[in-house]
Amino acid sequence: MSEPGRTGSRWVLPLAWATLVANVVLVVTGGAVRLTGSGLGCPTWPRCTDRSFRPHGALSLHQAIEFGNRTLTFVLTAIAIATFVVMWRTGRRDLRVMALIAGLGIPAQAVIGGITVLTDLNPWVVSFHLLCSLAIIGVAVRLVLSVPAPLPVAHRGPVVGLAWATFAAAWAVIYVGTVVTGSGPHAGDAHSARNGLSPLQMSQLHADLVFLFVGLTLGLLFALLATGGSRAARTAVVVLLCVELAQGTIGFVQYFTDLPVVLVGFHLLGAALISASVTWALLRVRRPVGAQPTGIAR
Repeated sequence: MSEPGRTGSRWVLPLAWATLVANVVLVVTGGAVRLTGSGLGCPTWPRCTDRSFRPHGALSLHQAIEFGNRTLTFVLTAIAIATFVVMWRTGRRDLRVMALIAGLGIPAQAVIGGITVLTDLNPWVVSFHLLCSLAIIGVAVRLVLSVPAPLPVAHRGPVVGLAWATFAAAWAVIYVGTVVTGSGPHAGDAHSARNGLSPLQMSQLHADLVFLFVGLTLGLLFALLATGGSRAARTAVVVLLCVELAQGTIGFVQYFTDLPVVLVGFHLLGAALISASVTWALLRVRRPVGAQPTGIAR
């Protein structure tokens, strides 16, 4: 049994990072499926065709992309199992719980992905599919941060409240971003239903929320500077702000250049990085390094 706060295995941190990176890759490959109109490359689920779990004969581009994305599930499953086994061996309850949550997200996502196919890429289901992946990324970030030692006790106060508001704004931006996509040309293949909302109006709402998000992040940074917040918290918020500015720039450029596929793909990657960085910032503000640990090492 490992000592509290220690890992007992050189594989703990690499596997925690592998969980995070693999789920970010899943967001990007899922985006490639949507952006290339390959969502129905395998027209049924769990099989790829009515007769087989894999396509037969010469693969079309759409089949190759969709089947490749499905195959990635096996890689994620292997990483999830290895991560859970290694985290279990540490003897730490916090690592076990987070590894379990991240691992259970894989079969859950497979089922949701199947529902998206069976509903002919319903945009609301596609949106939920992406949101679940982004939530798992947040869990993976917490797992990575928890590996060196259990996270410190949670603090309260106005600055922590501002951090929570920033976190909520981030998820509002992400959710409305999925709604914008569901109303536009990249919601699925050319024949898939859109959500029926105005792309112009939803894009304006999305932009308004982005400005709110950036404003709250700046306010959080100034609050940390004014109250002597920890260096780790300030660094996390600065990184979050940089990711926001890059993501916002890509968003505005793609809007005014008629949504080129490459930029939309980078914007999806940016959404994954927003989920990761805003979780990092919240944890570093709410649980500042140097405070007493939670005491759930075992």
